[in-house]
Amino acid sequence: MNLFFQILLVIMGFSAGGIVSAGTFAFISAIGIVPRMAKRTGTQKYIPFYEDVITIGGIFGTTTMFINYYLPIGSVIAAFLAFTNGIFVGCLAIALAEVLNVIPIFLRRSRITAGIPILICAIAFGKMIGALLYFIIDGFYMMQ
Repeated sequence: MNLFFQILLVIMGFSAGGIVSAGTFAFISAIGIVPRMAKRTGTQKYIPFYEDVITIGGIFGTTTMFINYYLPIGSVIAAFLAFTNGIFVGCLAIALAEVLNVIPIFLRRSRITAGIPILICAIAFGKMIGALLYFIIDGFYMMQ
């Protein structure tokens, strides 16, 4: 492949990655998860720090697609990081559902009036069990 096409591919790759990351961060910003969580935890003064950490995490996550990192952090720290990542993804999913009014519409249409916290915990528990099955059981995710 000649040099011109290689440079063109690099520019197109960076452009596509920039567009996708801008859309992702615009989505996170539009649903307002960072200010909402900061308000609930009383840490509004750290919002710029939270935004920077999310951006750095996005960059690191993207680079893991083509760079094989090795971080000698141990199993306990890796489990803690996976746990906090799961919390973030769960908060993001619930915030999206809240913004789209999915939960109130579902509850109104299904006529559920009691046990709403139990229902939400059951949904979260089911998601956790599914993720554990996916990652722990070898070959669980493969089509047979």
